Amino acid sequence: MDFKDYYKILGVEPTADEKAIKTAYRKLARKYHPDVSKEKDAEDKFKEASEAYEALSNAEKRAEYDEIRKYGQHGRPFQGPPGWQGRGGGGFEESGGDFSDFFSSIFGSAGRGGDGNPFGRGQQRSAGRRGQDVEMELAIFLEETLATESKQISFQVPQYNAAGQQTGTTTKTLNVKIPAGVTDGERIRLKGQGAPGVGGGANGDLYLIVRFAPHPMFDVEDHDLIITVPLAPWEAALGTKVAVPTLTGRINLTIRPDSQSGQRLRVKGNGLSDKQGQRGDLYAQLKVVMPAHADEATQALWKTLSEKAAFDPRANWSR
Repeated sequence: MDFKDYYKILGVEPTADEKAIKTAYRKLARKYHPDVSKEKDAEDKFKEASEAYEALSNAEKRAEYDEIRKYGQHGRPFQGPPGWQGRGGGGFEESGGDFSDFFSSIFGSAGRGGDGNPFGRGQQRSAGRRGQDVEMELAIFLEETLATESKQISFQVPQYNAAGQQTGTTTKTLNVKIPAGVTDGERIRLKGQGAPGVGGGANGDLYLIVRFAPHPMFDVEDHDLIITVPLAPWEAALGTKVAVPTLTGRINLTIRPDSQSGQRLRVKGNGLSDKQGQRGDLYAQLKVVMPAHADEATQALWKTLSEKAAFDPRANWSR
């Protein structure tokens, strides 16, 4: 089993903070998402990036991974630290989800039967056993929560013989409708779409764990969206109109004179849908951004402005 360097996969340093890790994953998720990417091996790269983000975005998982990472041996099978044995018990048979055996060896593998028996370790098949449930994460773009068309998904379903022993897996494809008002982390049940039953038993169910793919512009707060709107200092001072992106297109937002950095402007009804089909709001958070460089003439203008304005931004500080 090969060692996976999750920091290298995301293109960040091991000292990267949570924001840098999230930003790196956002870029890769948009680039390689199989629904939109035309890159070679896009699906594999998307899964690899998702796995890396899953490990590094959680403080506990990251700490555990960092400890294991000290013993990564590039170019040779990964052994782990002395006396260490993965949560999978040392047997890396088949990943319990979309993540690799390496991930499962560290953090465990949900839904794995252990001995190949879907009914539990040591149990024997009896007539009419219900099929095993299948669970998978479903990454969706924020735009897809407003879509009316179905989304095609593919997943692995275990197959069993009459004795209840797993004989392999098969790929199953479904068209699913994203429910209105779905939230990040929500668990959706699709009855009868899991593993087939044994001896005439009912099929198991499919459970979809919804994960919002990080958006390059919007943050999510419940059913509201937050977007940062960069402004030049003179735009904040004099006022302007800005074409602001939304999930369904751009809108013209009026910035009033003397606007403040950090101020939020509410755009009603441009957020995510709730269960009743009502949309939340979009909040445009203003951020004054200084030019990166200024020549002598520009510096002179800033100096003249400072003298004429006679403004002390710290006047309210206690003295």
